[in-house]
Amino acid sequence: MRVAIVHDWLTGMRGGERCLEVFCELFPDADLFTLLHNRGSVSARIEDMRIHTSFVPSLPGAAQFYRYYLPLFPLAVEQFDLRRYDLVLSSSHCAAKGVRTAPHQLHLCYCYTPMRYVWDMAHTYFSKEVLGFFSRKLIPPVLNYLRVWDVFSSQRVDSFIAISQHIAARIAKHYRRTADVIYPPVEVGRFRHNSAGDYYLLVSAFAPYKRIDLVLDAFRELALPLRVIGEGQERRRLLRHAGPTVKFLGRLSDDEVAEQMAHCKAFVFAAEEDFGIAPLEAQAAGKPVIAYGRGGVTETIKGLTLTGDDERDADELKRGKHHGLFFARQDAASLAHAVRFYEKHADAFSAERIQANVAGFDRERFKQEIARAIERQVAAFGHGECR
Repeated sequence: MRVAIVHDWLTGMRGGERCLEVFCELFPDADLFTLLHNRGSVSARIEDMRIHTSFVPSLPGAAQFYRYYLPLFPLAVEQFDLRRYDLVLSSSHCAAKGVRTAPHQLHLCYCYTPMRYVWDMAHTYFSKEVLGFFSRKLIPPVLNYLRVWDVFSSQRVDSFIAISQHIAARIAKHYRRTADVIYPPVEVGRFRHNSAGDYYLLVSAFAPYKRIDLVLDAFRELALPLRVIGEGQERRRLLRHAGPTVKFLGRLSDDEVAEQMAHCKAFVFAAEEDFGIAPLEAQAAGKPVIAYGRGGVTETIKGLTLTGDDERDADELKRGKHHGLFFARQDAASLAHAVRFYEKHADAFSAERIQANVAGFDRERFKQEIARAIERQVAAFGHGECR
């Protein structure tokens, strides 16, 4: 069986690339198609694949500013010639699922999310605060075009697999398609528990929807130590939000991230996340998670949703076996209250219990579930039953 893997872009090792790494292990002889590849930015397993790129790398400044070429991504991905493959596996949060295939080809999509910046998070990515006058006039018609293309191209997929129930619901909402759910992998073995230091930790790409600005505002009010690991297009703006107790560590190696998690007091997270691998990694290090109580984290963390009644919440915390805290409103005040509550009740959390929660998300589990799902879909397609 000839296999093509299609991934949006290769510019760093984030959650999607951890999944892609497994796809490459399952199909080491596959060809890998991607809009853009910054050499050396991903793992050796991915770099060893036969990688084919689009015309995007030839555009001015694409290596760093490729996101500005978003309106061209549909054209770029549709130009991939995949006619000689039997199975096309797209790994998509943007345009990868829009590749063109023939009726005799099976196209499976492992979907991290429908294109978030054109759907429910468009106002976050393209707010008035970040757009100039002319951009505010030009962006809406571009987003409308991308929404139309995103829905239209979703019909080219024979079967969707979503990374969470949260994303399966988005697929149903925007594409009117059903999706199976297979949770992404967490490399549990990389993490260990150690005594807590005096700092809180956030690990994230610096994207608008991650709401790192909210976290920085909260910790400026709290005047508590916070370490931030990551890089991205929001860095310059975020530096303006940071108070004197915030320390930016930049992009660290996997081992360095694991070390920071081993010694933090707790992990903070303010995004409405598609799934949330970083919060699970923190749990693998035995650390509680303080997160916004919407999105994929609600499927992976047994968190106490704070009501604002501290006495009642403290009683509930004693009765339950929780792995973290959820704050109900996506704002700095709600997060600050959650951190103050945690400061008073940190002893209620058990590192052993938290670590036990992530055992079912390990990498081998993901590899086996994905392999079985692909085998089922290939068999069904051969009998004309897929879709």
